[in-house]
Amino acid sequence: AGQAFRKFLPLFDRVLVERCVAETVTKGGIMLPEKSQGKVLQATVVAVGSGSKAKNGEVQPVSVKVGDKVLLPEYGGTKVILEDKVCLKYLIKLA
Repeated sequence: AGQAFRKFLPLFDRVLVERCVAETVTKGGIMLPEKSQGKVLQATVVAVGSGSKAKNGEVQPVSVKVGDKVLLPEYGGTKVILEDKVCLKYLIKLA
């Protein structure tokens, strides 16, 4: 899927992330049933846009880079499927 990620380039202040896999076994070795596995809110950044234009015309770069671990909001994002991998696209709000 790495090839597809290199071809997919988010525009402006958009970021493409791949959600981390839910833990199925605890550190103590206990198998967790699907119902007890919570929704994973951690992801890895796989592609980043160039940033957004400020009012003065300068481009403000996105504050994350490829490979960064990020926390996701519980809801939101746009689902994108690349080579059978489900990714999420988010809009980053710059302060």
